[in-house]
Amino acid sequence: MDASTGVDLGRMADAVLQPGFVGKEPPTWLRRRLAEGLGGVVLFARNVVDRDQVAELTAALRAEKPDVIVAIDEEAGDVTRIDAHTGSPWPGNLALGAIDDPALTREIAGHIGRDLAAVGITFDYAPDADVNNDPNNPVIGSRAFGAEPERVARHTAAWIAGLQGAGVAACAKHFPGHGNTSVDSHLDVPLIKAGRADLDAVELVPFRAAITAGVQAVMSAHMRVPALDPDFPATLSYKIMTELLRGELGFDGLIVTDGIEMRAISGRYGLAHATVLALAAGADAICVGGDHADEETAVMLRDAIVAAVRSGELPEERLADAAARVARLAAWSVAAPKIARDPRANEIGLSAARRALRITAPDATFPLAGAPYVIEFQPQLNMAIAPETPWGLMAPLSELAPATSGATLASEEGLPAALHASVGSPLVLVVRDPHRYPWMTDALNASLAVRPDAVVVEMGVPADPRGEVHIATFGATAAAGRAVAELLVGHRFA
Repeated sequence: MDASTGVDLGRMADAVLQPGFVGKEPPTWLRRRLAEGLGGVVLFARNVVDRDQVAELTAALRAEKPDVIVAIDEEAGDVTRIDAHTGSPWPGNLALGAIDDPALTREIAGHIGRDLAAVGITFDYAPDADVNNDPNNPVIGSRAFGAEPERVARHTAAWIAGLQGAGVAACAKHFPGHGNTSVDSHLDVPLIKAGRADLDAVELVPFRAAITAGVQAVMSAHMRVPALDPDFPATLSYKIMTELLRGELGFDGLIVTDGIEMRAISGRYGLAHATVLALAAGADAICVGGDHADEETAVMLRDAIVAAVRSGELPEERLADAAARVARLAAWSVAAPKIARDPRANEIGLSAARRALRITAPDATFPLAGAPYVIEFQPQLNMAIAPETPWGLMAPLSELAPATSGATLASEEGLPAALHASVGSPLVLVVRDPHRYPWMTDALNASLAVRPDAVVVEMGVPADPRGEVHIATFGATAAAGRAVAELLVGHRFA
């Protein structure tokens, strides 16, 4: 290839970036950069007020660049951006895996795609294709369809078919599989110790299914997998991104990095160097902007890419290939037929959440005998979840039974007072992954010792059922909360 001009290199470098930004409308710098060739942007909860506002925002982006890729991390489970302020109206992946009806998964993903397309979003960093085979995983958990490779694979394929059938590009993540670790890559570098045979039998199964299903994109994981590459984390590994994903698995779509500013990568390599290494390894698009959502970061990364090409560290052919793959995804997104949003969508999501409920006491009778007292045990939330995302039972129960009362506890402190206040009322104990939090397990046991009649509602990954009546929702979405609240108060629905 002939040496490109500086302008061409700059446009190609801009094309592979997917930065975030602050605000409910595009800032001046972002509009300018789009006009100069920026390939995409990613929206976070901080950019969302409601659907009408998001539609106006994406229209403003398209006024600068008609084929801009507008991405979002909308798993429509506990990880939601569109519904971060209200909670998702859909059951999450773990609930769908528990129901194990791929046709339902495809239908729900189709409705999610319609919803995103209606507000101008073209690229969804979903579905999560990880096999959550470590129950102590702090970052995947209920985001996965389960712990069984084949179950995860069939629902991954169904989710992709539904979303892309609605005209929104899907992205299977986090390659080559983030389920078998107890470390959060937002904070440190996870290590997958499995050998190649185990990876083939577990982690890679859903990704093979995703590729067969025609997924438009795959997101890399910031983790070390020594069986595949003893030297570099997956995002920066040529052996994993190019030799395995491109070569052996035959994936020909877009490879996008997980947030390049996450400490598992940026803490060791720095933002600029990690960006260059990721592109050289085979990534085509760089997601950035969780904590670095500004023009200075975007310019720094563009300039670092250009400098790396000029120095020979990053082959120009590799950059040109990456930019071409971004353009191809953009063209697919523009051409893909869009389907109008179904006004019945929220009811469909709630109906599915009802199907996911699992009660360990088959003879349990509802409604509860009176307005409940609710104790919600608040864990430290997964960093992938927008902090403003509501969860729990207090709000939906209060809507259906206005006399509901209760307490939210982040430790055992305050538990005696809460238990005392519950006397005379049905008690509902709401937990989320107590097997991962010793204090929560202790508090739950202490509560049941005093009130063995309490109903335990698990809104995370179910482990050992506790109590005489245990209800698992397989996620903490608004739909899950409403479904179990209806059950507890005997609400009748059509």
